[in-house]
Amino acid sequence: MASMRLCSLSVPSRSREDQVHYTYPRHPTMAAATRTHRQASHNLRTCVLLAGGISPASRQNRTQSIKRSRTSPASLRCACSLPSMPPAMHSKTSSFEWRIRMSSPVEDRGDEEKGFRAAAPRRWAALWSRTFLVLLVCVAVYTCLRTSLYATGRKTTEALEIWLNAHLDTLGALEHVPPAPPAHPILNLITDAQTRFAHKVARQSRTLPLAVAEYERRYGRPPPKGFDRWWEFAQEREFVMTDEFDVLNEDLKPFWNISGSELQTRARLAGMLPSVDVVTIRDGKWYHEPKTGFKDSEQGARAHGFRVILEQFAHELPDMSFPVNAKAEGMILVPQWRRQENANVDAHALGIDEKFNPAWANDGNVWEWWRRTCEPTDPARQLYTEVPNSNSSLNASELAFTFASESPSRVDFCADPSAHLQQGLFFSDWRTIPAQLPIFSPAHAPGFGDIRIPSHYYYGGTRDYTYAWDPVRLRENETDAMEVPWENKTDKLFWRGSTTGGGSTPRGYVAGYQRHRFVRLASDASDEARELTFANGHGGWTTAPVPVGALNNELMDAAFTHATNPKAYPGGLDALQRDHRFADKVPLGDHWAHKYLVDIDGQSYSGRFMAFLASDSVPVKATVYGEFFSDWIEPWVHFIPLSAGYDEIYNIHSFFSGPPQAALDAVNATAPPEVESHDDMLQDIAKAGKRWKNTIGRKADMEVYVYRLCLEYARLWSTDRESMDFAL
Repeated sequence: MASMRLCSLSVPSRSREDQVHYTYPRHPTMAAATRTHRQASHNLRTCVLLAGGISPASRQNRTQSIKRSRTSPASLRCACSLPSMPPAMHSKTSSFEWRIRMSSPVEDRGDEEKGFRAAAPRRWAALWSRTFLVLLVCVAVYTCLRTSLYATGRKTTEALEIWLNAHLDTLGALEHVPPAPPAHPILNLITDAQTRFAHKVARQSRTLPLAVAEYERRYGRPPPKGFDRWWEFAQEREFVMTDEFDVLNEDLKPFWNISGSELQTRARLAGMLPSVDVVTIRDGKWYHEPKTGFKDSEQGARAHGFRVILEQFAHELPDMSFPVNAKAEGMILVPQWRRQENANVDAHALGIDEKFNPAWANDGNVWEWWRRTCEPTDPARQLYTEVPNSNSSLNASELAFTFASESPSRVDFCADPSAHLQQGLFFSDWRTIPAQLPIFSPAHAPGFGDIRIPSHYYYGGTRDYTYAWDPVRLRENETDAMEVPWENKTDKLFWRGSTTGGGSTPRGYVAGYQRHRFVRLASDASDEARELTFANGHGGWTTAPVPVGALNNELMDAAFTHATNPKAYPGGLDALQRDHRFADKVPLGDHWAHKYLVDIDGQSYSGRFMAFLASDSVPVKATVYGEFFSDWIEPWVHFIPLSAGYDEIYNIHSFFSGPPQAALDAVNATAPPEVESHDDMLQDIAKAGKRWKNTIGRKADMEVYVYRLCLEYARLWSTDRESMDFAL
């Protein structure tokens, strides 16, 4: 039952009060409550004026009313329907109920009283006639509506109208009653996300003809040749998201501006890069050409992972080559003026020859090339002074209670160039390519033009990146041996990782990288206040400034485990260790002891995300990287999105786990307030994430994605693209 509130509206009279009582259901949103109050105010005024014999539509032409007897006061019951509400707002009580009791003494007994007495016999006669019972009710109600009472020489109806106008309009009597507090924004985000995801799943095509029609509707062309075989492949694997390939279409769209022969030339050119491996399909078989002269801890690993996926269907594909990025960072940054370019690419103009250096080596940097992807009128293309992030227009309280609705984060670096200072990707040491070459990478940030493929961390199996990995049998078990029951998990926000997150080109910006900022926030032991908003147990919300040191002590368990290139940090290793907490490295299984698993970008995307989803905990993810599955997963249903600034993280925790003791101390609360627990909602997200991983984020789903990608790429590769269209 929705909580109810009672309001008493008093009208002055000589001996007693004329009272109006109403009850209304508590609404889940402030906006809905405000609309309800306004509608109620109008309806209440109408109801009361009618009870006083005044027609709201013609107040200026009202007629004289006869005076009511001094007998027991009449009662009038008015029921007025609430404005329509979305289904999520319905409660068991769905209407206002007003009881209006009106009475006052009568001092003057003039001609009007005689008229009232003359009419009385007719009313009393009707009371004794059961035949006219219905008529009696009508007459009684009519009499109630048309009766006027005198108070100090003025008709009570006149005084009532004046009082209502003065108080309902000027003072807002209904608004004096504190409205039901607005629902927490997270509740709305969860509800909207659940609805959005349910609709997305429900609308997926279930037959090949429907899938073809949906493809043509979305992309304005027929599907690629082999679409029917792909459909059978997908159905055999019980693939769910049959229509959701907008990510793939977005990545391949630029290559429709060039011919098939030009694409082949660009692929060969990309294969010349030292940091690019090439996987080739020839006569239905795959070939991996290993590179020499490029050192990396995971040399060839991404190409190997991609090749293993291709093994499932390589025999169905025509001859073609896939240049696979050997690094995690994106490579392709096409300047704005080259996006529609369809001329041949000049390898020498790009500097791609035997002297090509994959590192910047003081010859430019990522940001200088990235900002050229913006429009000429964007601030990032103008000369500017680095200023604080545009979020500074919001105060700390607003930032702390502003929750991300999307993932990846929609940071507009073109409009807010200073925001790039908070992302290590713009300081990578690895050179980008200013031309639309076909480079296959596991993820890309806004502005990059790499073609996304599943990460080898996701498709392969390792003890550091795979949930429930059995290193002896080399397979995934159903449940990790170190998994912890929900009720035994801690409520702390847990993170461990190295100081990766960006390079040092140019130097001096490491302190602003995403991982450093988060660990520094979690390591802060000062008394600097952070605003926390939580339910106060009385149907409302309390906002209190809480020392961040006390919050971190209760809520955070975040630390670096290894210092990578500490010299790049201002002040070196000593300053790095002073500003950030360090702890021992832990196995992946230790994460499962905590409900909240913070997931933050490193040099590129986070390779642990799929493992976090597969666990019984909840990923709290901050990222600017889009991946192949970005269209398939829903923030606030399968994980909790976190903004790039992390300002709201304490309020996220407070919503799901309740206010920490530090917050109660800040408001001098002696006991935890009686609030509705949202721990069950947090567990629901954990379960939904695990279910998503086991039904939509499987290795089989990655195979379906890559198969579809290969068909699309094969059509672009062809010198006769029309022959590569599919027709039923």
